[in-house]
Amino acid sequence: MTTETLARPDIVLTGRKVVGGVAEGEALVTRDTISGWGGVNAMTGTVIESRHELRGQSFAGKILVFPGAKGSSGWSAVFHMARLAGKAPRAMLFNVMTTKAALGAVVMRIPAVTDLDRDPLDVIETGDRVRVDGDRGVVEIWKAGARPG
Repeated sequence: MTTETLARPDIVLTGRKVVGGVAEGEALVTRDTISGWGGVNAMTGTVIESRHELRGQSFAGKILVFPGAKGSSGWSAVFHMARLAGKAPRAMLFNVMTTKAALGAVVMRIPAVTDLDRDPLDVIETGDRVRVDGDRGVVEIWKAGARPG
């Protein structure tokens, strides 16, 4: 389902551009920070961190919504490998701007927005349809339960 088949978004957030571009897809949301080095299988885009709430789930092709990155500077290398393997998220939204999170978005070449006017973890749920316009810093959300059909 694309925005052309949907009515107006249920929620619109505005924030600060990290990486430009536009992407749309299903949200994958976590309140846990993500460790790139040792926490993600770059070849599948799957979270493998043992105590992470997304353990066993892949962010490939999703809009990844998370508080931020943790761990070493290996984060960017792992996410670069995920991009090369075709397993990167379509876009990222995060609360805490760190060099790890920003560099991850840059090396994956995906739209990313931070410093949103509302906490995305409070308004976006896994399964919601999300459109990220990194150029304008605008995030449109269609709630999963509100979709027609």
